[in-house]
Amino acid sequence: MNICVFLSAADLDDRYTVPAREFAELLGRGGHTLVWGGSDRGLMKVVADGVQAAGGRLVGVSVDFLAASARPNADEMVIARDLAERKALLLEKADAVVIMVGGTGTLDEATEILELKKHGKHTKPVVLLNTAGFYDGLRQQFQRMEDEGFLPLPLTDLVFFAKDGVGALAYLEETAGLQ
Repeated sequence: MNICVFLSAADLDDRYTVPAREFAELLGRGGHTLVWGGSDRGLMKVVADGVQAAGGRLVGVSVDFLAASARPNADEMVIARDLAERKALLLEKADAVVIMVGGTGTLDEATEILELKKHGKHTKPVVLLNTAGFYDGLRQQFQRMEDEGFLPLPLTDLVFFAKDGVGALAYLEETAGLQ
């Protein structure tokens, strides 16, 4: 399965890097392909290293202004013209999406993927990997959106919140084949 992972390129502490590495190793051992932003920095590097070391493939989609940070030994690397093209290519190459911890770029990617799913532009499973409760506030906001009628379908049809990588991967393997 080609699993797109949206996540930070920042250098983060162990409460985020250790679970990210564990999830990456699960992906690699499972024979999955990581589809990611292509960076060889920060948490993106941690995940790419883990997938590759465990035998998985790497498909990166970088963007022209970040090409200097692209991973040199990815199995495949595409350089997009801009962030919009990058997001479209990442989704196109993926069978499923996992959103890990990140900043505004990751949040932008997450909301666009969910908006496209809400409008039926894709049916790929989406998981928010809620490492160390990072997305508790976002989950609360999404629940409020659902409760107050802002979502045209149940939140559970849009996104699955996983507390760890094992739960995230189990959900993806169970649902990705049902599309």
